[in-house]
This record gives sequence, C-alpha cells and structure tokens, in this order.
Amino acid sequence: MTSKHANITAILDANVLYPAPLRDYLLYLASLKVYFPLWTESIQEEWARNLMKARPDINRTSVEATQLSMNRYFERSNIKDYESIVAGLSLPDPDDRHVLAAAIKGQAQIIVTANLKDFPRKNLAPYDISATHPDDFVLACIDRDKTKAIKALTNQVKYLKNPPIPIEKVLENLKRSGLVKSAIALASLL
Repeated sequence: MTSKHANITAILDANVLYPAPLRDYLLYLASLKVYFPLWTESIQEEWARNLMKARPDINRTSVEATQLSMNRYFERSNIKDYESIVAGLSLPDPDDRHVLAAAIKGQAQIIVTANLKDFPRKNLAPYDISATHPDDFVLACIDRDKTKAIKALTNQVKYLKNPPIPIEKVLENLKRSGLVKSAIALASLL
C-alpha cells in the first residue's frame, strides 16, 4: 500500500481533519504522494461533529460531501474491520483506542494528532507507531519533498475560488490551524 507514497503511511486524527485549512493541506500533500493518509468512519464522524458544533452555520450536506470526496479520492484510506482489536489496547483516554487500532490495522507508522499526550510513546512503541504533531509532520513532508510541498500549497490556493484566497492568507490560515513552523518554512520557499 505504501510503496507509491514515499513509504510513509499516517493516520489522521479527527483534530487534524478539522480545521479545514489543515485538512486540505494534508490531503493536497497526500494527493501528490508525499505520504499515504488513513482514517476511519469514526474519525470522519468525530471531525464532522466537532465542526458542526463549533460552526452551526455550516451545512451538514456540504460536510458529508467533503467526507465522500475524501473516501472517493483516497479509495483505500478509510480503514475498516479494526474494531476487534480496540478492547486490547491501552491509552490514557480509552476513547482514543480506535485511532491506534486503525493505525495498527492500516500499518501506519505515524498518528498525526494535535493531542500528543493522548498517545504516549510507551503505548505506541510495541506497534512501531509514533504520534506526531501536525506541524512536525508537515515540516517532515516539506523536508522530504520541497517541490511537492509547494505544489500542494499552490493547489490549495488554486481550488479556493469562492471567494478566492491569496497565498499569503492561506499561509496565515495554516498558521492559525497549528502549522506555525510549516507556514514559515513554506513562505521561505516561495
């Protein structure tokens, strides 16, 4: 599964799929095969639920369309049949075990999450999985392939049409979404 994707497979936790600027940049990187993304229906539902709670003005139909597009474009990214291993896993928050289970089932090396405390190294090490903050993950992607990192950014800008958003504003949105170091690194490559 990962041979065409720089041998990096990462499960994206719900907190990196919402906010939209972060999700979009991660998916544009994946579309250029900088890494291979994974998620589950539970993860998709969690980010959608959190978005709808924070932004009641957003239409549920448009959120579902985003989820459907993700599953269509990244056909093998939606991990299934991981539930049987959830109960045997240990994490500080039992509600996060499904993420680790999906990472194991999907043979991910990395869990990309803003909640690193919920995925301690000692709990992940037996599965040869690490948890990484999205800013550090994106920085590693930039280091791995600067050309594709910039292409992902320009693709993101190109598809923001209603209304159009200039690249400087997209970089600012990425900073506000937690990609502080990555946005600075991307700006330096322009």
